[in-house]
Amino acid sequence: MKASSSQAAPAPLAPTDNSPPPSRRGAGARTRGLLLDAARRRFAYDGYAATTVRDIADDAGVNVALINRYFQSKEGLFEACLKAVIDELVHAAGTVADLDQIPEIIVSHTAGVLATDGPRDALLLLLRSSGDERTDQMRTGLLRTFSERLASAAGWLPEDPDGEGLLLRAQLVLSVAFGITVLRASRGLEPLASATSQDLTGPMRDLVDALLTRH
Repeated sequence: MKASSSQAAPAPLAPTDNSPPPSRRGAGARTRGLLLDAARRRFAYDGYAATTVRDIADDAGVNVALINRYFQSKEGLFEACLKAVIDELVHAAGTVADLDQIPEIIVSHTAGVLATDGPRDALLLLLRSSGDERTDQMRTGLLRTFSERLASAAGWLPEDPDGEGLLLRAQLVLSVAFGITVLRASRGLEPLASATSQDLTGPMRDLVDALLTRH
């Protein structure tokens, strides 16, 4: 049965008698998340220097003053983005158990269908610098951790006299991953720019086998 047309519809945002008002903490967490997502995309693709707090606030659809409320400054927002990326990639690195997993893990972070895919944003953000020494040290530390995880999957041990060569090879694999990300983000180099995950996995497996497999 249809509702009477004379019955007024309730205001969409008005709480009912039994509903608590929206949580300020929940609203704050949502705003913070919107700012982080917008900043991550801007910093990744435009760079730190070219990005303004107004750009970020406009993308997030919030008042620019909220950046100072939640992050103190543009630099604080950049650091928060970088920390989030570090958490994601450290988690990904922790899943590296053997060489067979490495090609798929790398491809999953470089072969997003859209240029704004989160994993690709993460890698692009790591190439950006705010000019702050502390954030640059965080970035370098993460890259070393990830390359050590790759090398460990190939049998690398820190105390091995020949371990430096294997670690170098792991860092070369990591460098290729970043190169793929940068070139695909530019969308100008074909067939790489539009290659699918299936297209990339085979060549990446060949590369990992050539550099990290002990023959």
